[in-house]
Amino acid sequence: MLNIPSLKDSVSPEEWQLRCDLAACYRLVALYGWSDLVFTHISAKLPESVSGEGEHHFLINPYGLMFDEITASSLIKVDMACTKLHDSPFPVNPAGFVIHSAVHEARPEAGCVLHTHTRAGVAVSAQKGGVLPISQQSTFVLGSLAYHEYEGVAFRDEEKPRLQADLGEANFLMLRNHGLLTVGKTIADAFLSMYTFENTCRIQIDAQAGGELTQVNPQIVNGVAQAMRVQTGGLGGAFAWPALLRKVQRDLPGYDS
Repeated sequence: MLNIPSLKDSVSPEEWQLRCDLAACYRLVALYGWSDLVFTHISAKLPESVSGEGEHHFLINPYGLMFDEITASSLIKVDMACTKLHDSPFPVNPAGFVIHSAVHEARPEAGCVLHTHTRAGVAVSAQKGGVLPISQQSTFVLGSLAYHEYEGVAFRDEEKPRLQADLGEANFLMLRNHGLLTVGKTIADAFLSMYTFENTCRIQIDAQAGGELTQVNPQIVNGVAQAMRVQTGGLGGAFAWPALLRKVQRDLPGYDS
């Protein structure tokens, strides 16, 4: 047992809610089998009403904890340089924040950045053709997908401008030979996007093990944004988030401590 003291009475209600949602997201990533031991990150941006006008503060995982161990109180608040802004017995991984800080800097509306190293995601990222239009799931991804070429382990600041240019306004980023990344206005949006991205890759790998593939008509991909709005009643990730919170409460309770 980690016996982490609760921060509930030490932070604002807005920050506490964000901490609970982010901790739930980490545990959901573990439940769905997308984690990579203690590696990769999910970052959430604090609103300026909490961090201060003109300030950019984020919550990120304590380095060394498994994703299913993370709680609202164990999350660490950092600045754009990944410097800890409060006392914590846990370290942070500044090198691991390079990708996240690059995305948050280029996309100020990004409330959450979620990055994974899953088997299916890395497999498709290594394929020359990338994501293929062969499933309904893939059409949602292809409507807002970008690629970034592999430059080695991403801990060099000089890679940031190239990553930012490649990402542009896309919400799905395939890091070649590396993994998957989603950008969302909220934690719920980023999670739902990753759920779709991951399943797109799993379906593709499975389909490629069979016969000749049937591709989706390109005109369908062009209309996918409207289809997604209809599918979620215009709510995006918020449509599924309450059910996901119930799931994590059943299967991995204690995230909100």
